[in-house]
Amino acid sequence: MRVFLKASFPVATGNRAISDGSIIQTIQSILDEVKPEAAYFLDDGGERTAYLFCDLKDASQIPALSEPWFLALDAKVEIRPAMNAADLAAAAPAIDRAVKKYGARTMTAR
Repeated sequence: MRVFLKASFPVATGNRAISDGSIIQTIQSILDEVKPEAAYFLDDGGERTAYLFCDLKDASQIPALSEPWFLALDAKVEIRPAMNAADLAAAAPAIDRAVKKYGARTMTAR
């Protein structure tokens, strides 16, 4: 199950981690554990934020993915299901079935 994780941490927490020199090591340690497919770092809503795409074998891995961010950086964490292009292609038959079954109803309701 591929997921998108957004971890935003408070400015004060980030400032402390930058000042004491721990931010890079902390983030690298988390990345080494969770092994994301991709990781990006930017601001979001005025907070330092990590965007990760990870492939989980099981939903029971969600705590291992989120807890390091909560505990190390006091982060707000959001996790959403995500698809890559191959996943979207594999979903095409289900999309077609939904269009055939429900698409006409949607078009007539407008």
